[in-house]
Amino acid sequence: MQDDISGVRLSGRPHAGDGPRYEVVEPATGRPIGHIAAGTGRDAARAVDVAAAALEEWRATPAPRRGAVLRAIAGRLRAASGLAETVARETGKCRREASAELALAADYFDWYAGLAHTLTDQVLSVRPGLRHHVRTGPIGVAAVLTPWNFPVSIPARKIAPALAAGCAVVFKPSELSLLSSLAFAELCESELPEGLLNTVAGDGPEITGAWLDDRRVCLLHFTGSTAVGRSIARAAGAALTPVVMELGGRAPFIVLPDADLDEAADTLMVAKFRNNGASCIAANNVWVHEEVRADFLDRLAGRISALVPGDPLDERTTLGPVRTREMAARLEGLIAALDSAGARVHRGRRVEASGWYVPPALVVDPAADRPEWREEVFGPVALVRSFTDLKEPIADLSATAHGLAGYICTGDTAAGAELLAGLDVSIAGVNVATPATPEIPFGGRGDSGIGYEGGLPGLLPFLAHQSIAVPRP
Repeated sequence: MQDDISGVRLSGRPHAGDGPRYEVVEPATGRPIGHIAAGTGRDAARAVDVAAAALEEWRATPAPRRGAVLRAIAGRLRAASGLAETVARETGKCRREASAELALAADYFDWYAGLAHTLTDQVLSVRPGLRHHVRTGPIGVAAVLTPWNFPVSIPARKIAPALAAGCAVVFKPSELSLLSSLAFAELCESELPEGLLNTVAGDGPEITGAWLDDRRVCLLHFTGSTAVGRSIARAAGAALTPVVMELGGRAPFIVLPDADLDEAADTLMVAKFRNNGASCIAANNVWVHEEVRADFLDRLAGRISALVPGDPLDERTTLGPVRTREMAARLEGLIAALDSAGARVHRGRRVEASGWYVPPALVVDPAADRPEWREEVFGPVALVRSFTDLKEPIADLSATAHGLAGYICTGDTAAGAELLAGLDVSIAGVNVATPATPEIPFGGRGDSGIGYEGGLPGLLPFLAHQSIAVPRP
């Protein structure tokens, strides 16, 4: 067991915090594997002091040097097999998925290392007699708040562009992934100048409130639930602090009658059960055309039955436990409620263990007005309805305020892309289960968020611009 680890890291070193003490419990066994001594609002204020002091030197660091530092972090991530094991053990995701997460995080650092070179000042002559000098630089100190389900790649897609832009960062990870996120922060610190990245674990409102009360914090970048996002947005609005937020999703997954059904079933298995179903872009509401309903459900049921739940460190495992006892109870309650309401339920293998395992489930024909159909599942439970007219799934999506992701399986990829282009979602895939990649923008609409991560748009929130007009000879 790792005991009494500091949840406060300032200037690249652990600092004693006098905040709450978190017990880290392994979801595969239900046993504690560590304790974290978290920080308080005072620690959060100190983190801003340190970050602000480090900001000016990093702001003045040439872009090629900043890029080299980010690439060095990427290299360390790709070699961090111990961190991959920590992520798997702490979150319950399969070991190979944890390794893939670290590789994705490394890709974000490499991508933004390249974009750092594009941050050059401009001289524009747009009107007779005037010349405009446009200077681009970092916005300042950026606050980064992240969830537990991807404790390395989600921080990476925020921290990498912040550092590329020349910002300093204060970082609050989820209390459910502290071992992973603190290890990630320490890995980054090993390559960064002192004070550029400062981490404070602790009570969310207290830490966030301290940062929003400090005018030196110029941006708050958050991923989490829509409910928490609304609360943070209200506080940030009062402080006039800009925000970028990636929030909850309710992604439709549509199978058209011309789809290759084996390919569609394989695509759904990844889009739904990757990371044990705990992904904001996971397929949430599955729609299958009535013509292929029976064949597709047979294929899907067979694949769900073939999933191997178990210890996430075991290479044979294809589905790990959910993160907490409460999450397991919520999912079992959701399945039981739909079963009682008349839906047909097919369950996969069970695990005889003391951890928080939820046997994968296929729930067929839940009523469209059931709250379980309307909410984000966030677990290994596939809800499937059939349709005869595309207007039905489209109307169902339109009735929700979420607009994050969407999927379609079809033999006509051009027509599928055209259909997805008409949906109010930010990222989508045609016969593709994992559409997100560092080079493209990723964000939410409506209740799914504000702003973008990834691509060039993911860099822009961390930048400030100054334009100076002078007479042109």
